[in-house]
Amino acid sequence: MQSRLDAQKTSPAAYNAMLGLEAFLCKASKLEPSLLELIKMRASQINGCAFCLDMHSKDARAQGESEQRLYTLSAWREAPFFTDRERAALEWTEALTLITDGHAPDDTYERVKRYFSPEELVNITLAIITINGWNRIAIGFRYVPGEYQPGTHE
Repeated sequence: MQSRLDAQKTSPAAYNAMLGLEAFLCKASKLEPSLLELIKMRASQINGCAFCLDMHSKDARAQGESEQRLYTLSAWREAPFFTDRERAALEWTEALTLITDGHAPDDTYERVKRYFSPEELVNITLAIITINGWNRIAIGFRYVPGEYQPGTHE
């Protein structure tokens, strides 16, 4: 496998803008790092982004996430080891990633907002938007999974 192009080298200003949003989410969003990784993993599963799944499974494990939770993430509704807050974030992730399936229904929003402040809800939404953007970059330019090591994309 070979990448089609390196977006970071081809358009550094645009790429750095994406990195800026990512930096905000990681450093200033006040969201738990483990929650952000679950969001990234679930959206990447839905989108079929092997590069991002490789990256975020490694990052999640480096932060102490269990293999059990990562292995069952695609079946989170049936798995007993996700908190209500995590379930709400995963439901919102699915609603926004699969936006054509219901256009983020009101009943989903009502359930989700019980677990997050308005600021957190905006920040979770931005996290979902960001990983969907990264997925499209990685898939579109055929980024090759397997070589990423945690801590190399800070």
